[in-house]
Amino acid sequence: MEYENLLTKKGDSIGWVIINRPDKLNALNMNTIKELHEAFLSFKQDHEVRAVILSGSGEKAFVAGADISELAHLDFDSGKKYVLKGQELTTLIENLNKPVIAAVNGYALGGGTELALACHVRIASENAKMGQPEVKLGLIPGFGGTQRLARLVGKGKAMEFVLSGKIIDVQEALRIGLVNQVVSLGDLFPTCEALAREIIANGPLAIEYSIEAMNKGLDRPLEEGLLLEAEFFGKACKTEDSKEGTKAFLEKRKANFQGR
Repeated sequence: MEYENLLTKKGDSIGWVIINRPDKLNALNMNTIKELHEAFLSFKQDHEVRAVILSGSGEKAFVAGADISELAHLDFDSGKKYVLKGQELTTLIENLNKPVIAAVNGYALGGGTELALACHVRIASENAKMGQPEVKLGLIPGFGGTQRLARLVGKGKAMEFVLSGKIIDVQEALRIGLVNQVVSLGDLFPTCEALAREIIANGPLAIEYSIEAMNKGLDRPLEEGLLLEAEFFGKACKTEDSKEGTKAFLEKRKANFQGR
């Protein structure tokens, strides 16, 4: 499918989504949000794709934030509608039935940080910078930043991050757990692709159930989370993949998973 603001491709079971507005530092406008939703929904339904990598075009920015020219005209009703569309996108990414890896190449500010937060893993280049500077515009994060950031790095650090609006370098992002790994810009895509291949070598239903169990169980009391884990473990035991995986281990061979 052709997009105005995205580049997409797939191959070897990996889907790629590249936000392609380099002249705007890949800033998110409503059309880009709509296209991202369409692209991820398409990959969700594509059985040939087992993992997705999300990044921005060029070497300067993953996503430098929202398109300020659109934000300037929002009132209560249009503002709420705007962020609900963004939240719909980040929720789709977070709950995708296959892993999404953010390749954070450069600035990831505001909505860029929020897009990265929605991904299951974040790998950043050495030139990356992250932040939620919305308060400097008299606004607040709206695509999940006030919620997902605290869940990832803790409430105190998230409060500091959001209320100051400061922008941090990638080493600080790594230290607080905002990104999983830091590599050189030239190694960013190969590293993300290698991780995607490592993940998709495993049982696809096991990957899907693991994502769902963690997403649904994280904010529940531990006992409820453990019951949820047991339920998904039981579901996994019913699959043909679990029989193939255990048999392959006992036979000392590589498993041939079919996603069934």
